[in-house]
Amino acid sequence: MEHKFVTDLGAILSKLDAINPRNYAHSRNYINGQVNYLSPYISRGVISTKQVLASLLSKGHSFDELESLMQQLCWRDYFQRIAQVKDINQEIKQIQENVEHQAIPLSIMEAKTGIQAIDKSIESLFETGYMHNHSRLYLATLTCNIGKSYWLHPAKWMYYHLLDGDWASNACSWQWVAGANSSKKYFANQENINKYTASKQLNTFLDTSYDVLPEMEIPGSLTATQKFNFELTLPETSHIQFIPDQPTFIYNYYNLDPLWHKDEPGNRILLIEPEFFQNYPVSKKCMDFMLDLSKNIPGIQIYVGSFQSFSTKYKETSIYYKEHPLNIGYFGVQEERDWITADVVGYYPSFFAYWKKVRKHLKFA
Repeated sequence: MEHKFVTDLGAILSKLDAINPRNYAHSRNYINGQVNYLSPYISRGVISTKQVLASLLSKGHSFDELESLMQQLCWRDYFQRIAQVKDINQEIKQIQENVEHQAIPLSIMEAKTGIQAIDKSIESLFETGYMHNHSRLYLATLTCNIGKSYWLHPAKWMYYHLLDGDWASNACSWQWVAGANSSKKYFANQENINKYTASKQLNTFLDTSYDVLPEMEIPGSLTATQKFNFELTLPETSHIQFIPDQPTFIYNYYNLDPLWHKDEPGNRILLIEPEFFQNYPVSKKCMDFMLDLSKNIPGIQIYVGSFQSFSTKYKETSIYYKEHPLNIGYFGVQEERDWITADVVGYYPSFFAYWKKVRKHLKFA
């Protein structure tokens, strides 16, 4: 069943309240498992990983009950920590091997790879802006490790379509699959795909053993490649009623927190920088999703232009914004985002090295 993502804050908080961590832990790897569908709201900064965890802890769940879900929340924080200290547009650990081109197999963009479960997940991505995490891994390994694409352009193609597009999570995950952010490439055969997607397809080019997959020639359905045309639709600047003697709070694609400085007077500006979206383009569906989520922020006004042009035009004010690795050229008062734990910072070469530190903080907090 395809999922529809609401944008009203009350409905979002109801989703948060309805999480069942036990069911999530048992079924999250399956395409029809009980995932919580909160990722678009976390990615857009409407809610935080810390807020999700606090909500669950307030219900009296034990650490053991929550550990699986906490790990998944911490993956998101972990990738953000990497992006704070590394250029994630470059290989993080090592060069991706066995690359034959910089484009995407045409059959991926047309959902005609011949692997039914993957094609169905691509069609669902176009329709809903969402793809199950396991399907993302399957798609990335099919593109990079079977189709031998360099990871960056396909990763941007997926990010373009995802309502929960988080460049750090997306780039680091694609690099992990492609062996650029891990010790080896990730592969999945047809048996594995069938198990987790409830499909029963046989006799495909993936219906083979794991020792065969790394040596496989590019299948015919993946040989035609093409660069994706990232069409970008930006809204217009609203008529901004600016109050010079009040602070300005800058919101953007990664910060749509309706509770941020909620009870303080100020100018609330949704900053849409054309250069940012040219570097990290998103679909109209994603853009509209952002705009709809911003309506949860009373008095929000839209400014389309660079941070520099805004600060030059409206210079008689103090500017506040939340830290994010993609805030290029921001200045003013930078405030920390909410992390599951703010004390574990810097680069950790593996998630489990990071998780070990975080877990210790959580266990004894």
